[in-house]
Amino acid sequence: MPARNIRPWLRLAGFIVLLDQISKWIVLGALRPGDSRYVASFWNWVLAFNPGAAFSFLSDAGGWQRWFFTLLSLAVSAWIVTLLRKHCSEFWLSLALTLVLGGALGNVIDRIRFGAVVDFIQWHAAGYYWPAFNLADAAITLGAVLLLWDQLRPKKPTVL
Repeated sequence: MPARNIRPWLRLAGFIVLLDQISKWIVLGALRPGDSRYVASFWNWVLAFNPGAAFSFLSDAGGWQRWFFTLLSLAVSAWIVTLLRKHCSEFWLSLALTLVLGGALGNVIDRIRFGAVVDFIQWHAAGYYWPAFNLADAAITLGAVLLLWDQLRPKKPTVL
């Protein structure tokens, strides 16, 4: 497929980055680290900075993880762009890749700006709390689920 067909996917990834960064800008203006605001019986706004990866993996590693995860995310993003070039006509695969791309780049911006990812959505039930996350994390998770679904769903046979 020609590279021009990738443009709608790249625009969508850019929109995801924009939404993610706007949401973080709002939260950074409204909350201080450690603050918590009740939204619903299962949902709080909080402000947390995660220097690690998912579930605070390597958050106490001493600082090197900032650049490791930044470079890893940029490398994965470049790989995703090459995959999008090859598969931009496959809707579900391209949507999944685009969600991961937008989320990864949204978190890269945080790592460069703050040395950590800004998290602010906290879900809880019956005294159990899910680790705080953000819109970029949600996009990555949804993209990963869609990637799995796309790989497992029955495909129509291609005619050669």
